Amino acid sequence: MSHHHQLQRHEPSSSAALLEAYEALLARSSRMLDAARAADWEALIGQETGYVVDVERLRRREAELPLDAAEASRKADLLERILAQDLEIRERLLERREALATLIGSSRQTLALSRAYGPQKAPEVITMDDRRAPKKAP
Repeated sequence: MSHHHQLQRHEPSSSAALLEAYEALLARSSRMLDAARAADWEALIGQETGYVVDVERLRRREAELPLDAAEASRKADLLERILAQDLEIRERLLERREALATLIGSSRQTLALSRAYGPQKAPEVITMDDRRAPKKAP
């Protein structure tokens, strides 16, 4: 019974709690956006798992809780902000993907050139000491 009680604390059981869950989702979305803006891809990925879980939890609970006009308006505002942040995160991820694709393309080109022409060595530098040293017989 205590396990069931614990579950209830984690999921919203009233319209006010539902809106608080949307507020928490917005806060998580903000952390994800901050990570994307800072190019901290590991932090972004770390937040994404919780975000997906939170969205699914909200989707399940929301069907059970009708909202009044003011609550529905607040929810719409929160969703609009979440979606705007999600859009910017997606744009930044696309930019990152393009940068990685360019880097991979460059690496492949370098590898292809290396295979075609062999590894390039730096030219030998002959010092004064090298010129004076007697040549060894083969």
